[in-house]
Amino acid sequence: MKTRLSAVGAALLALLVAVLAFGQPAHAAAGFSVAGGKLYDANGTEFVMRGVNHAHTWYPQQTSSFADVKALGANTVRVVLSSGDRWTRNTNADVANVISLCKANRLICVLEVHDTTGYGEQSGAITLARAVDYWLSLADVLVGQERYVIVNIGNEPYGNQNYASWATDSANAIKRLRTAGLTHTIMVDAPNWGQDWSFTMRDNAASVFAADPARNTVFSIHMYGVFDTAAEISDYLGRFRSAGLPIVIGEFGFNHSDGDPDEDTILAYSQANGIGWLGWSWSGNGGGVEYLDLATSFNPADLTTWGQRLFNGANGIRQTAREASVFGGTPPPTTPPPTTPPPTTPPPTTPPPTGGCTATYTVTNQWQGGFQGEVWVTAGAAAITGWTVRWTFADGQSVTQAWNATLTSSGTTLTARNADYNGRLAAGASTGFGFIGSWTGSNTPPALSCTAG
Repeated sequence: MKTRLSAVGAALLALLVAVLAFGQPAHAAAGFSVAGGKLYDANGTEFVMRGVNHAHTWYPQQTSSFADVKALGANTVRVVLSSGDRWTRNTNADVANVISLCKANRLICVLEVHDTTGYGEQSGAITLARAVDYWLSLADVLVGQERYVIVNIGNEPYGNQNYASWATDSANAIKRLRTAGLTHTIMVDAPNWGQDWSFTMRDNAASVFAADPARNTVFSIHMYGVFDTAAEISDYLGRFRSAGLPIVIGEFGFNHSDGDPDEDTILAYSQANGIGWLGWSWSGNGGGVEYLDLATSFNPADLTTWGQRLFNGANGIRQTAREASVFGGTPPPTTPPPTTPPPTTPPPTTPPPTGGCTATYTVTNQWQGGFQGEVWVTAGAAAITGWTVRWTFADGQSVTQAWNATLTSSGTTLTARNADYNGRLAAGASTGFGFIGSWTGSNTPPALSCTAG
């Protein structure tokens, strides 16, 4: 064991030298690594998480969920595990099987211990130190999986009380994992039930990152009711970007008991700035938040409205996810500069832009009495600073929900105007918005007009 740890330490030192020399991990890295506030896979290719959370510890029989979320386009799954302190322990054999399922389905596996949730406020919650004990007990199934596994030490490790020790406890937990020889990328959750309204993680992230001798830590914020405005979302994430610290949105939803998060801004800002996210959650929610299920009863053919939005909507998984290059797929594009619109490709039927803007309409999903639509706006030969799309439904269709645009209606005529964050488009660039609607009889696509300015 000492020989093996020594070899791991030497490889880690070589990786650190490469990062310091070039600002990007070596292509022969043992696993995931962090440089310049970004996450890179073992090939040295930037990786942006686009996936979901799966409550495996409570539904261990739902092993088909891994294939199901992959088939819907995800590149990552965050897997709920238990140390055995609050729920039934996920054994070494079970965790090894979870990793195998992730790899078989070409998914990156983020493993998290849920028993820490709300420590200091929630009865029975365990400390981060206790969570580390669990990770060390899994060393035999974790070592060697650094290319495919990220270790999320503990879910939402503090509630809204007694969270002042978050930085010290997180740093100590990271150092214990490193001393024991685990070289995986480590993910740490924010306190305050993951939402960091006290800015404890935001203001101490740099010191926690520096405490990791491998400089291979990613920070995770959970966005629910605290993040209900575009300003709050962009300010929080932007501070990590400005500091060159890696941040992902480990959980978020479209609604919550503590308020209504602005999921459209979460998705749009993340896409524009190369920030990873994992929606909560695949299926099986209870306790009054059943509406956060992405699929009804684990059925991928029966996505909820939230599931349709996350998988098929503008800036959703199908549109933005890129498989990790360690699986031999096409490498993801590099992250665009903050001022560049999200890299998007209009449908192949979109005519070449010739000036002003054009718009195309697609029904992306349809069911009895309802449908999901998507509109792509493409700038012409010159950049535009805003856009307005109009159309008239011929068959009595109506829209009940929209995202990434402000939508108004007058009878059967609808007008969509850009949001604050997606109005400026470079020449030939595109952006999209989506909506949920109802229909009876037929659902004929309407003709669109697009006005720039």
